[in-house]
Amino acid sequence: MGSDFQAIPIIDISAFLEKIDDPRMGDDKELLEVIRQLDDACKEAGFFYVKGHGIPDSLVKEVKDATSKFFNLPNEEKVKIKMTPASGYRGYQEVAENITLGKPDMHEAIDCYREMEAGKYGALGQPLEGSNLWPDYPSNFKVVMEEYICLLRDLSRKIMRGIALALGGPLDAFEGDRAGDSFWVMRLIGYPVLSDIPEMQRTETGCGAHTDYGLLTLVNQDDEINALQVRNRSGEWISAPPIPDTFVCNIGDMLKIWSNGLYESTLHRVINNSPKYRVSVAFFYEPNFDAAVEPFDFCMQKTGGTPKFGKVVYGEHLVGKVGSNFRY
Repeated sequence: MGSDFQAIPIIDISAFLEKIDDPRMGDDKELLEVIRQLDDACKEAGFFYVKGHGIPDSLVKEVKDATSKFFNLPNEEKVKIKMTPASGYRGYQEVAENITLGKPDMHEAIDCYREMEAGKYGALGQPLEGSNLWPDYPSNFKVVMEEYICLLRDLSRKIMRGIALALGGPLDAFEGDRAGDSFWVMRLIGYPVLSDIPEMQRTETGCGAHTDYGLLTLVNQDDEINALQVRNRSGEWISAPPIPDTFVCNIGDMLKIWSNGLYESTLHRVINNSPKYRVSVAFFYEPNFDAAVEPFDFCMQKTGGTPKFGKVVYGEHLVGKVGSNFRY
């Protein structure tokens, strides 16, 4: 739906997290208040901050620190885990190898996906089969990232339970064969200082305007560097600055379809003009790879009774995006 929002709402989910998995708490006032705030945020902005999320601050910082240490390595070290189609699109991308709307983005990244065994999804899954490529340095990189992924998966699952209730559906609407086996994605992104990028290649566009592919994104931004911007209904770009002890969250294209447009995935971009190197860690909580995504009946009842979107198989959608967004 969207609105002319001028700021991104902040939602304290601490009480919600304690109660959302308890079936006896369905009428709890604190729980219902957070569900109302999630509903408002998803309808109005498609973006919101969460605080009281329960992820240890030490781990949040350790993830960014390990990411920074990797990006500080010489290029010949970083390309030892180079992303290619043969790696299942996992691994390291150099600056300007990520493409948005046909234009190179001024960032480098490590892309990680849920690991996929050969043949699990037949021809559909073949492009993304494989294991993640972890660097040897820092030595704790793999352990730190896997702990973080585990905690973010559970946090995302709980937030999606709240969103299911906000839409008027059952608590487990996004579980089972929809997102009970989430094909999560994580991107560790580094935005160099512009003066460090060759002049012929250089732009301020850290990442071009786009919507996210899946269900829910949780972003762990570097402190004190303001770069993320979100577009409101009037076309204004609204800043989403880092706020201590929060994740900035946004909803993706698959939630737009399941909600039959009640919730809209919102365009956002990164404008990088900071004099300091910036790190951002984006965790994408996605549907099951083979999930068939189409509007929920309970959402269609609120939106005229007919589907506004056709059925999408998430894995097909993802593979199509991945194949067009990278330059090797």
